[in-house]
Formats: sequence, C-alpha cells, structure tokens
Amino acid sequence: MYTFKADIDWWNAFKEGNREAFDSLFRHYYPILLQYGSKICPENDIINDCIQDLFIELWQSKTTTQVQSVNAYFIKALKYKLFRHFKKTSSVPRIDNTGESIAFEISHDNFIIKKEDNLHITKKIISAINQLPARQKEIVYLKIYQNLSYEEISEVMNINYQVSRNLFYQSVKSLRQILAEK
Repeated sequence: MYTFKADIDWWNAFKEGNREAFDSLFRHYYPILLQYGSKICPENDIINDCIQDLFIELWQSKTTTQVQSVNAYFIKALKYKLFRHFKKTSSVPRIDNTGESIAFEISHDNFIIKKEDNLHITKKIISAINQLPARQKEIVYLKIYQNLSYEEISEVMNINYQVSRNLFYQSVKSLRQILAEK
C-alpha cells in the first residue's frame, strides 16, 4: 500500500539521484496521471506522451523542488503539460457557449456500480456533474475521486486554499440544486 510518507520518501530519494525511487514514482503515478489526463484530453497518445515527457524532464533536470504532496505536484505538472500541448498545437479544449472550457469530463468509467439498483442514481449524479462548469467538475473529481486535500487542490488548480474550499462548497450546492430539479 502506498502512503503519503512513502511518496515523500521516494521523492526525496529521487532528488538524491536514486533511480529505484524514480521508477517507483513512475510506476505508482502513471495510472493516476493517465486517469486524470483522460478527463482533460480524449486522446491517450497525447496523454501518454505528456506523462513520459514529464518524467523525462523531471529525471533530466534533477529537480530540487520541495513538495508537500507528490500527488498534487504530478497532477498539476501534467495539467500544465497538456495545456501547453494544446497551445502549441493550436488544438484548444472544447469551449461551451459561456466561453468556459469543458475539456474536463467525468464519465461512467469513474463510477464502480456494485448493484443494479444504483445504476439509476449513478446516471443522475453523472448527468448532474457534467452540467457543472469545468472548474467545478475538476474540483469534484480531485476532492472525491483523487481524495486530495484542499491544500493539494489549491496547488493543482493554482488557487488559494479558501477559494478551493469555497469552490467545492459551491459545486456541492450546485449539484444539490441540479439533482433537486430532476
């Protein structure tokens, strides 16, 4: 089982040049980053390239960056790498009619349906989440599915701590309103 302490230990060992620690970070975070990247970009090839570029650049730079959360650091780095790719290739994530990016998608694959009875409820929740603006969808995903703290979310989304709490509260409030209307 991976723990926050082990991640920090791996990070510190990697900073000291330990190849095994770097490999452990890659093996552990690759599937997490792939899953997160799929919420922003539908093309697995682009996501894989960005993840690999991220780790190659990390190894080559021998970064001395101090991190509080390795998980948040990698998610944020991948997010910026993907958006830089969009900017460089002039392929912009889809925009809705309000001008906000709707690239962040939550699909049925994010939910594990244990019983047939939960299917209807799950569909209603997914539908409600997909009606949220992109930033609200992203914070719901990071808080609920990635189990990040508000500090980690604020780092990933480049917002301050209180804004992350307020945004999550607003997202939950919006979800309740949407679900109440159905």
